Amino acid sequence: MYALLSLAAIFILLITNELLWRKRSNGQHNEHHRKLIHILVGTFVAFWPYYLSWNDIRYISLAFLIGVGLSKLLNIFTSIHEVERFSVGEICFALAVGLTTFITKTDWIYTAAILQMSIADGMAAVIGIKFGHTNSYRVLGAKKSVAGTTAYIVAALFIMTGLRILSGSQLPLWFIIGVALVDAFIENIAVYGLDNLFLPLVTAIILSRL
Repeated sequence: MYALLSLAAIFILLITNELLWRKRSNGQHNEHHRKLIHILVGTFVAFWPYYLSWNDIRYISLAFLIGVGLSKLLNIFTSIHEVERFSVGEICFALAVGLTTFITKTDWIYTAAILQMSIADGMAAVIGIKFGHTNSYRVLGAKKSVAGTTAYIVAALFIMTGLRILSGSQLPLWFIIGVALVDAFIENIAVYGLDNLFLPLVTAIILSRL
């Protein structure tokens, strides 16, 4: 039941975002709408282990993957597919939701891993678009910026620190900073949307080795 309700909630978020995008952009590309739904859905998914089983999350991940494929094929949710560069971000997002459950069975580690992909990565894109025009650089042909990378590190530090407090974990400060820097490096080099896959997987692997 909770799994179906979670799927329904995401479907509602996608439809709402699509309608707002079509109303405000008149069909024009708008990266902010893509990142908004990326952050909202990713943040919601991050807390699934607290009321869904690991198998439920895996099944939903599979449903995500099928849904993304159909949406791309039939051009249903244009707002999340309309991107000015080659990207497999939506597919990687769907894969990460399920694959991360095979790396960790600890609720807060899963939450941290997915939030690094949703909030931190989303903030990097939003801040990069807003303030990265004069400090941009390219990695493997993809445009990055000092502003965006800095935003990622700051968001990642807040996420890790917050979860450290809430989970009662004894993670040292140097370790939290290290995870944020490693993830920022991955966010830079995993271009074409691959960061949606590698950020949560690498974060979960690192934290699971504690």
